Amino acid sequence: MSCFGGRTSPDLFQNCCNANTLCEFDGRLDNLVTEPIFVQKVYDAVLFNLQGLKTVTNQSFSPAIPRGHRLKRVVDIRCKRFFNPENVNDPSNLRLNIDTTISGATFIQNCQGEELTVVGPDGTYSERIVYADTRECDDQGKGTPIFGTQNIAVTGDVQVCLDLLLSDRYDHEVIFTVCANVNIAQDCAPLNLTNFFELCIPSTQNAAFLPRFAEFCNPACETRLATNNMGRDLIVCPDGTIKANLIIALCITCEKKIIVPVQLCVLSTGFVQISPQVSAICSSFPQLFPEQIDDDEEEEEEEEEDECGRDKCKRDEDRRPPCSPRNRSGSQPRQDGKC
Repeated sequence: MSCFGGRTSPDLFQNCCNANTLCEFDGRLDNLVTEPIFVQKVYDAVLFNLQGLKTVTNQSFSPAIPRGHRLKRVVDIRCKRFFNPENVNDPSNLRLNIDTTISGATFIQNCQGEELTVVGPDGTYSERIVYADTRECDDQGKGTPIFGTQNIAVTGDVQVCLDLLLSDRYDHEVIFTVCANVNIAQDCAPLNLTNFFELCIPSTQNAAFLPRFAEFCNPACETRLATNNMGRDLIVCPDGTIKANLIIALCITCEKKIIVPVQLCVLSTGFVQISPQVSAICSSFPQLFPEQIDDDEEEEEEEEEDECGRDKCKRDEDRRPPCSPRNRSGSQPRQDGKC
């Protein structure tokens, strides 16, 4: 599999890649076709930017700076959320536990009191079904408002890295990076963030589907020295270990959506066709998706075949040698087929 979008990287040690866009358009409007698709429409949505602060004192970083080097200044401070891909349940993973309640509507439940969820566009059961009596607003041709409260409990760690400018005894400068996992909060005492929102839902009486409620958040982090002073916030221990006082800001973006299943007619440039990688053994391969069946296309193909047949006959007639006036007067043609 090529990591460079079908193109060989000029640098074999390049760590980044280009992705295939899969879709190409030659700019001709004649090549556009209409396609019906069954999708989830966003009826209403709200977006929030939330911020949480965490102060850290005497946080140890590793590795220790080499012997014979002294710290001159801090070049850069970076922060990213910690995630262990080998254990999704690792308590050190930065986790957002979202608890959302609504008023003016209810989430549909089964007989055991469990909320019903449906598959969202992420392929998981991430959407809850919403119900409310919308007849009053239906008579006015408008949506029905619902109100919600969101509580986010943040737990886990972030990874902070410091790029330090060091100088040895010969005044040779070098960039040295030290890192540490900083705990934001434990499960027993999470960092809580709260906000309120309002959404509009469509009719629950005049539709085959009830509206769905979807929510998702994405965290990031930024950090700096607590007082922005290296002399006060950084400590170099005798063994070379760096300790720092930091302020970490958690930057969280959350979105709430009301989803409604709909059918749409879209303009398409056709089905996706990916150039396969060459195999030296198989001469042919099966296709992954069926061909589009369209009566209009079949009629057009038949007309094209008829036109091709007529054109072929006309070309055959054009290739015949012209007859002499004597032959046109009624004389028999020669046996070799010539006039």
